Amino acid sequence: MNYRERIISDHHVMLGKPVVKGTRLTVELLLRKLSEGATIDDLLTMYPNLQEADVLAALYYASNVLANEEVIMLNAA
Repeated sequence: MNYRERIISDHHVMLGKPVVKGTRLTVELLLRKLSEGATIDDLLTMYPNLQEADVLAALYYASNVLANEEVIMLNAA
């Protein structure tokens, strides 16, 4: 899946946070709702313009961000 077709960052929308294209629904919001126990079907009911592929793209985006995260270790002195 290519999340770039569905997840965008634009400094004019939600201060540049990643959102579902054409909406103001942030990846953060979708992840938060899922972590609180909402299902994909719940999200589709709450946000009628949202598609299942949008939610999956948000999950894929988040996993890519974490997979490419760099950890910098500082020496404890």
